[in-house]
Amino acid sequence: MRRRTRQLLQLAAVLGLAVLLGGCGVGAGPGTKDASVLITGNFGTQRYGSAIERHVPGAETVMSLLQRHFKVTTSYGGGFVDSIAGHTARSSHRDWFYYVNGIEAPKGAAATDVYKGDHIWWDLHDWRATETIPAVVGSFPEPFTNGIGGKEFPTLLNCAPGVQRACDEVGTQLRRAGVKAGDQVLGTGSGSDSLAVLIGTWRQLTGVIAAELIAAGPAHSGVYAQFTGNGRALELDNPQGRVVRTLYGSVGLIAATSQASVGQPTWFVTGSDRAGVLAAARQFTAAKLRDHFAVVVSGRRTIPVPLAPGS
Repeated sequence: MRRRTRQLLQLAAVLGLAVLLGGCGVGAGPGTKDASVLITGNFGTQRYGSAIERHVPGAETVMSLLQRHFKVTTSYGGGFVDSIAGHTARSSHRDWFYYVNGIEAPKGAAATDVYKGDHIWWDLHDWRATETIPAVVGSFPEPFTNGIGGKEFPTLLNCAPGVQRACDEVGTQLRRAGVKAGDQVLGTGSGSDSLAVLIGTWRQLTGVIAAELIAAGPAHSGVYAQFTGNGRALELDNPQGRVVRTLYGSVGLIAATSQASVGQPTWFVTGSDRAGVLAAARQFTAAKLRDHFAVVVSGRRTIPVPLAPGS
C-alpha cells in the first residue's frame, strides 16, 4: 500500500513540475500575507520549528514556502519530502504529512497554492494505523477563519437537544476568533457549502456518517479514539491504532474528520453524556487544541490522541 502511495506521489510530483516548467504557475495571484509553517513530529508532540511570512510572493506553493525557511531533502522529482531541518523518517512506517488549515491536502506540496492566512502544518509520524488523516483540530481557529484553498465557508453549529450550554460555549469561542457561527438543530443538515460543528452526546450523533467513521476507528476516520458501550466509554489509541486506555464516566472528545464525498471536514464536540459534552466545549480554545490532532477531555484535563507512549 505504501509503495503504491509513493508511486502516486511520484506521478503527482512530475505533473506538478510540468506545470511549473510550462510557465503557467500555480500560485494564488498577486501575493498573500501572514502565512505560517509549523514543523512537528509524532502527531504534534515534538515541535521542530516554525516560521511566519508577513508577505508571501505570488505563485507561492507549500513546497517553496517550506524550502525558503528550512533545509529540505526530497525524492520522486522533488514532490516527496524526505527530511525537514534534519528530521527524517528512520523506519519504513514513518513519513512526512502536511495539513493546510487543519485539512490534509489532496495534492503534493509543489502543486498546492498558499493563500492569505494559511496555517501549514508538517508532521512526521507513524502511518501504520492509517495513511490518511483527513482533518485535525490543532490549527484552530482554522479552517473557520480563512477557509480552504482561499475560499471561506460559513460555520454552522449543529446542536443536539439538551446541550445548549455547550453550544453557547463553542459559539463564544468562535466569536472570540472572529467567526460568526449560526445555530441549528442537529439533523437539519448543513450541506456541503459550510463548515459543520456537531455538538451533542455520542448517542445523539449516532447515524451521522462522519460519526460512523470515528466509531470504525482511526483507519477510517484518522481519529485515534472511539466511543464504545453505547457511548458510555471512550477508548484511546496509540500511534499504531491499538487501544491502550479506556475512560469511563463523563468524558468528552474534540475531533474532526471528513468523508470522500464532502470536501469540508466535520468537527465534533461530543461526550459520553451532557456533562462530558460541556467539559469538551469548555476546552474548545486555541490554547487547548494547539498542535493536537484530536483531544479527549476528562474534567478540566485535555489528553491529546493518539496517546503518546508513557502517557
